[in-house]
Amino acid sequence: MKGVFSAPGDYIHFKSQVPLHKIPIGTKQWRYYDFGPKAVPPLICLPGTAGTADVYYKQIMSLSMKGYRIISVDIPRVWNHTEWIQAFEKFLDAIDVHHIHLYGTSLGGFLAQLFALHRPRRVRSLVLSNTFLETRSFSAAMPWAPVVSWTPSFLLKRYVLTGIRDGPQEPFIADSVDFVVSQVETLSREDLASRLSLTTDNASVGPLLLSDSAITIMDTNDYCAIPQLLKDQLSERYPEARRAYLKTGGDFPFLSRPDEVNLHLQLHLRRVGVEARPDLVHNIPKDGLGGSPSKENNGDDADKSRKDGEGTSKDSEGTSRNPSTEREIHHSPESSGSNNLDDQPLESAECCRLNHQVVLYVFPSGFTKEGHFVPTETCVHFMWEYAVLSYLLCYINSLYIINNFLEFRQVM
Repeated sequence: MKGVFSAPGDYIHFKSQVPLHKIPIGTKQWRYYDFGPKAVPPLICLPGTAGTADVYYKQIMSLSMKGYRIISVDIPRVWNHTEWIQAFEKFLDAIDVHHIHLYGTSLGGFLAQLFALHRPRRVRSLVLSNTFLETRSFSAAMPWAPVVSWTPSFLLKRYVLTGIRDGPQEPFIADSVDFVVSQVETLSREDLASRLSLTTDNASVGPLLLSDSAITIMDTNDYCAIPQLLKDQLSERYPEARRAYLKTGGDFPFLSRPDEVNLHLQLHLRRVGVEARPDLVHNIPKDGLGGSPSKENNGDDADKSRKDGEGTSKDSEGTSRNPSTEREIHHSPESSGSNNLDDQPLESAECCRLNHQVVLYVFPSGFTKEGHFVPTETCVHFMWEYAVLSYLLCYINSLYIINNFLEFRQVM
């Protein structure tokens, strides 16, 4: 793993566009992203033990642009599976979502199956990736599970990180590991302890009422922290489920292989009858950005900064339109490596042609719709200042030469 983590450019772009919601429901604090047309049944992403809602940012950005609604949640601080089922159901009621499609990886896949088992009327389909059916093997490998709630934070983080493969890896897999490790550092001791409790709490998934045809199993064929025996048990439980195998990708294919994962997710949603609404992508409301309302929105500051530049503009056909009703995500290409904001291509800039054949390329501020254009008067004023400054420099230089010449003649 890298010693110093640098946030990828597309993740910075994501954070500037998609607000983070935080709402308390009972005694639980839910942290989640909700993006895309609300008219579309949502795909809810559940992370593993080491993941947060942020790890699915590549899925949120890509699929929402195609007209799907994606909700990515943090696993709340629950200590047993019954508490998880009740808390998740209350969360769905709070955001006014009734029928859902679940995408879970590792622990998230196990929790998705448990919810589908106990609340079959709410779950329409499942996408399971690198996950399992029972927790006996994990509880046996962790004899100190009964005291996990009193374990210090550094020991919990060390235990979680030992399950992530370290050492030489392909660059895109190494970048995905670095990103997840950076997310582990943001988790509190109680969050880590509760997730490990869910992993070691003795439970298994019984037969689901959900048809196998509504299940997709997406696994990687290279290294994975989930033992192959447990992955084989999952395949045997759902023999008619659709298989989507990735040649490589490691433990976090949603980060290392986002294009392939997004394609399989899109095919799954189409197969289970979820129709995308790309026609609603350009008309996402300003207040909620296409998601559900929340009591705390970390994107408020970005919205306030845009209000100053709002106005009514005229198009070429003479009809007026309000920019606030045509908010559009400036989609940055997905990549498996860490991108830099300094590496943005010139094609993404807006061209402003001024008088005297002056062309200025203005990059959008913060990857938002609003660009800052330089008026002609400013350019002319700048050119006059440059000319006067050049003249002054030449004048001072000539005085210096004349002074040296006079001193030389006095010496002679």
